[in-house]
Amino acid sequence: MMLQQFARTGIAGIVPLFLCISLVYAQFTSGVSLVEVYATVTDSRGEPVTDLKASDFRVRQDGTPQSITTFAAGEFPLAVAIGLDRSFSMAGRTGSKNDRLAAAKSAARAFVAALRREDQVMVVAIGSDTDVVAPLSTDHAAALAAIDRLDAWGTTPLYDATLAALDAIQSAKGRRALVLLSDGTDRYSETNAADLVDRARRRDVLVYPIAIGLVRPPVFAELATATGGRSFFVKDPRELAAILATIARELRVQYLLGYVPPTPSEGSAWHAIEVDVDRPGVRVRARDGYFAR
Repeated sequence: MMLQQFARTGIAGIVPLFLCISLVYAQFTSGVSLVEVYATVTDSRGEPVTDLKASDFRVRQDGTPQSITTFAAGEFPLAVAIGLDRSFSMAGRTGSKNDRLAAAKSAARAFVAALRREDQVMVVAIGSDTDVVAPLSTDHAAALAAIDRLDAWGTTPLYDATLAALDAIQSAKGRRALVLLSDGTDRYSETNAADLVDRARRRDVLVYPIAIGLVRPPVFAELATATGGRSFFVKDPRELAAILATIARELRVQYLLGYVPPTPSEGSAWHAIEVDVDRPGVRVRARDGYFAR
């Protein structure tokens, strides 16, 4: 089905790439607000660190230390959208190393195979139109079949398509992520790059954009840091399988940190968040803030 486009606003700031989380701001009927942060911690080899406790983390909001009141470690429910650029610019001679679409489809199939049975997945085809070719479901076989059916077609309104994919996965429960595979060339979008980043920043979806080709568009790195994801760039499409495996591994193990912030400010105010771990040699990936609602 064709996805509807949505309104966009403003320009988002660019933040350091080493920060990467998903954040949800929830308002309960009691009037107590809770900020929940999904954080990824890796060692010097890039492997997930899985033995941390709440006391190992330090969380600051707007520079002020916060007390962690909610903590969980391990695997959490995941809903992920795979956005596949199927435009003619992705296609190459069949069997050649420049057949980006074939390599992207192969890597996407491996990514689906790496998901847990209870993880939900949808497939979004990006061409002249943006179509959900496999609705969100735990039926991984249906997702694999939809990937197999994709052929090169159309141009690439990439910014519009990314917004549509974000809105399609936003209503899912639990952690939400968008894995986007494209040569990164936008054509004919009504949305510009700044609007795309700003709209993505206000959603609760981790974005993992993967640029395939000669150039990584700056907006891919901005999308990753604004949403708490991670961007990648490959010149050789044959490297995609390893990258999708890295993303699957990162999504498999994360930490949930929750805290009750100071009295919320009125209106849609931005609050900066810093997350650190009291252990040498590790890297914490966590989004840098949220808009209070």
